[in-house]
Amino acid sequence: MKVSLKWLRNYVDVPSDTKAFCDRLDLTGTGVEGVDETGCGFSGVYVGRVDSMVRHPNSDHMFITQMNVGERHLGEDGEPAPLQIVCGAQNFKEGDRVPVAMIGAKLPGDVTIKKGKLRGEVSYGMNCSQRELGLGEGVNGLYILPEDAPLGADVAKYLGLSDTVLDLEITPNRPDQLSIEGMAREVGAMYGKPVAPVTGDFTLEEGEVPTSDLVDVEIADEDRSPRYTARVIQNVKIGPSPAWLSERLATCNCRSVNNVVDATNYVLFLLGQPLHAFDYDKLKGDSDKAHIVVRAAKDGEVLTTLDGQERELTGDMTVIATPERAVALAGVMGGLETEVTDATTNVLLETATFDSAHTSRTSRNLGLISESSMRYERKVDSADIERRADYAAALIAAIAGGTPSRGLVDVAVRVNEPTELTFRVARFQQMMGAEIPEAFAVDALSRLGCQLAETEPGVYRVLAPTFRPDLEREIDLYEEVLRLYGMDQVPPTLPGGRGRIGKRSWAEQIKGKLHDALRASGMNETMTYSFARPGDLADLRMDGVVSGEAVELINPINADQSVMRQSIIPGLLRSIVHNQNHGVKSVQLYEMGNVFSITEGHKLPKQRERLAGVLVGSMHPAGWNRHEVPADFFDGKGVVENIVRELALPKVRYKALDADEAPFLQPGRAAEVLSNGNQIGWVGEIHPLAVAAFEAEGPVVAFELDVAALVNNARIERDTFELSEFPPVTVDVAFVVDEAVTNERLEQCMRSAGGKLLASVRLFDVYRDADRLGAGKKSMAYALEYQAMDRTLSGDEAEKAHSRLVKKVCAATGAEIRA
Repeated sequence: MKVSLKWLRNYVDVPSDTKAFCDRLDLTGTGVEGVDETGCGFSGVYVGRVDSMVRHPNSDHMFITQMNVGERHLGEDGEPAPLQIVCGAQNFKEGDRVPVAMIGAKLPGDVTIKKGKLRGEVSYGMNCSQRELGLGEGVNGLYILPEDAPLGADVAKYLGLSDTVLDLEITPNRPDQLSIEGMAREVGAMYGKPVAPVTGDFTLEEGEVPTSDLVDVEIADEDRSPRYTARVIQNVKIGPSPAWLSERLATCNCRSVNNVVDATNYVLFLLGQPLHAFDYDKLKGDSDKAHIVVRAAKDGEVLTTLDGQERELTGDMTVIATPERAVALAGVMGGLETEVTDATTNVLLETATFDSAHTSRTSRNLGLISESSMRYERKVDSADIERRADYAAALIAAIAGGTPSRGLVDVAVRVNEPTELTFRVARFQQMMGAEIPEAFAVDALSRLGCQLAETEPGVYRVLAPTFRPDLEREIDLYEEVLRLYGMDQVPPTLPGGRGRIGKRSWAEQIKGKLHDALRASGMNETMTYSFARPGDLADLRMDGVVSGEAVELINPINADQSVMRQSIIPGLLRSIVHNQNHGVKSVQLYEMGNVFSITEGHKLPKQRERLAGVLVGSMHPAGWNRHEVPADFFDGKGVVENIVRELALPKVRYKALDADEAPFLQPGRAAEVLSNGNQIGWVGEIHPLAVAAFEAEGPVVAFELDVAALVNNARIERDTFELSEFPPVTVDVAFVVDEAVTNERLEQCMRSAGGKLLASVRLFDVYRDADRLGAGKKSMAYALEYQAMDRTLSGDEAEKAHSRLVKKVCAATGAEIRA
């Protein structure tokens, strides 16, 4: 939110040291994202003089002007030179001084001035009207400045519009700060300063006609609008806004439209209350009064909004409607058909509150973020609507004329009530670890809008204001006092630990080992969002594998983060894409976090902690003695083996997965990881189609392990065995087997047949050649070591043991010895 210090100082004493003020705001929880020292809604606009004006050769209403902007534009000789600008205004003459927006100037409404051609003639800027500068008046021509206006002077400074505007980051739990009134209250509490009332400058003078004779209001769905009020202002005169109003809106980056619309925007920024002005006669039609209905939109219903876009609505959206048609998107934007125009004479003023969840989804699904929707998403207080409605009506009557109808049509389904809390001073000081004076705490809470009554010494009954929905518990009051006192003022102390002995839990110890093993394997830890896109699992080809349904969010940040993740892999794939797009081709990332799913018969989602990792590119940079080699299945398996070794997992084996079991993995490069016969995860290369769906460059190796299974199977004690002091006998053997025979199967047969004398088995070669071995055959060569614990084996003993092993392996697997 943008806050003009010039505007804010009308209600509270703001320190003159802007930097110190911004630092204090940061410390109290209101982040300052930027400081604009111009603050008038435009920049790069200077005083210029019309030195000459001639008719445009290709237009009957445009002029080619030569503008003198003094030192702002110099010729090749370094002296001031005329600036050619094509202008369509009709109210100026040679010698007039007008605002000139030069190339690069910024005007209200995010307009940037660029070099252009108008009907074939080059224009190096723009001569400006008051409306184009966001100052409201002079709609039909240029803003003619006084004759003594200095050439080249900054128009903002010359007109006294200079201001300091802060760009504040307002947290979602503080909707009260989305207004000048709320910020004035906050600053008053920060510095202990009095705050002047912000609505005392206009007095409402109602007419004789009751509003109920002019308007009927119906809330068809009570969950969508807690409160809706309406009032009619008759016989208004639409025109430009006064300069003070246009100037204040410009500081909020809001373009002046007309006096009635500007008044509603002014109240939005001043009081935090979004309003909407309808053309009453367009609403009423041929009826004797207007009928307003707040209802759900119909699926497929079409509404053209104020931005001229025709939008197709869904039943989840809320509309303001007449009995015949929808006329506005509730809480987001009005409709074009009933907008206030120069021909409007009667205005219906809407002041209402709408459900935050429906407003948020409507805004995001349509890609239509407005100042109103931003406030309704954070909840607008329904308890004080009449004051804001009366002030808006009084303001419109003051600047646009007209007579407000008597009273409000007020349909209140639910009105916010103050939350009653208890504040215990002794408990507060004990928890904060500082002797914060009781008088300071009481004063701070009072200035924030709380009502306090002491029920016993040091104990207060507190009524939290309705505009502070975040004050729900006693601890929230503690936080308010502490942030205003200054957390930097609380001396740091260590928590007491006398007589206590503590250590990390078993799960924490195992997780620490996991992090150590992964870092030692060259992996880097990252953290991705727990929110996911609904189509992530389908893109990953994992939607038929993961059990349970996705958890849908009621109020998602955006459509691409509308469900809770069911796998960590999609988030890691996006991290790979981000790195690859920035030139980083070799990426090794891992994350430990929760995945979520709906379990039938349970209210709360099921959460499971998973460890996932991805590898792409080379594990080692290229050097003089080696080339970069893309990561493959065995690199990922190696990382998993390091984890297995560090946790001493028992009886670990890797079972090959076929395409039906793991469609998201490359066939032949996928394995299930088992310990003691229980599944603990998988490892493999992501299927190329899944990699392409995420727009990554493959191959991508990945693994995902169940953390609970790792913790439960991990051991402190490791298997030990006695080493023989006698030398081994080494024998190499090559078996020719069918492709279906795995290394695991051969090793099992060899260890079973070798008995106690077989000390080790190591595969060192796999060879395929259809001409020499036969189709569908492969040769697997092993180095075997025979060794006894109590003696040196003789050649005959080793030969007999080896012959027995070969015979049994060939019989069990159909293998042949390769000559």
